[in-house]
Amino acid sequence: MGTAAAAGLLLGFGLDRMLGDPRRGHPVAGFGSAAMRVEQLAYRDDRAAGIVHEVVLVGTVTGLGIGLRRAVSRAGAKHRASRPSSSGIARTLGEVALTAAATWTVLGGTTLAKTGRDMADRLESGDIEGARVLLPSLCGRDPEALDADGLARAALESIAENTSDATVAPLFWGAVAGVPGLLAYRAINTLDAMVGYRNERYERFGWAAARTDDVANLAPARVSGLLTTVLAPVIGGRPAAAWRAWRRDAGKHPSPNAGVAEASMAGALGVTLGGRTEYRHGIEMRPTLGDGPVPRVPDLRRAVRLSEAVQAATAVLAATAVYLRRR
Repeated sequence: MGTAAAAGLLLGFGLDRMLGDPRRGHPVAGFGSAAMRVEQLAYRDDRAAGIVHEVVLVGTVTGLGIGLRRAVSRAGAKHRASRPSSSGIARTLGEVALTAAATWTVLGGTTLAKTGRDMADRLESGDIEGARVLLPSLCGRDPEALDADGLARAALESIAENTSDATVAPLFWGAVAGVPGLLAYRAINTLDAMVGYRNERYERFGWAAARTDDVANLAPARVSGLLTTVLAPVIGGRPAAAWRAWRRDAGKHPSPNAGVAEASMAGALGVTLGGRTEYRHGIEMRPTLGDGPVPRVPDLRRAVRLSEAVQAATAVLAATAVYLRRR
């Protein structure tokens, strides 16, 4: 069934490219709402409560993925009993459809790229207020404290990090563990975005979510960094510069994974990322990544093009890996 799973990953990626995120009734938004209700019941200011919260929610979603996969297999078995000649086709189509639907559900790369282009459009037209309104859909920076260059840098850093989180990592785990891997990764990443903060409320409760997300992204972030390095010529960059920035600067970043994504992107673009970073909860002095000037609007557009190239390459590699492994 390697062909079916590979085709499902590619079809799901294609659906994301054509349609983007569902406008209404997005399953990830539904999961987030459910997680908020569970948090209201489970919250305690300690790590144990956070571990239970993480295990219950991620375990439930993983179980759902396993159940859906078994349901497709059972449906194929019933079809085999009634119509043996077409049972293989029915099961293959079922696996393709399920994998495609799950892949489309968990990917967010097209929306990420569209938002990056919209940000560039607003900045180029001088619509700073419009750009500030758009920024929270990309990251948690304080938009009111940023000028045009600051907004471009914030958007670019978010695109670099979320290229891995929104596309590379889901496809990686889809290739490794199929539909359960797709759904489990998106649950892990969503919970990290909800509670994985180092603030008074979540320092202990969100510890499990943050650490689980770090582990889940260790390999995908490095795949993303490698593809960013190899594909740097797509936007006029040099692989050697991307590799040098990655090896020299990624370890300076407080995140073991965001540092890889941002440093390799900075090197590919020939810009410097990092520095003073203002959030609503306070100011952080981030280490500088890469060499060159601070990013400007044209660099944001280049980052979007490189992100889309990395996403497409990941989809092809993931599908190829599934096909070869299952053979």
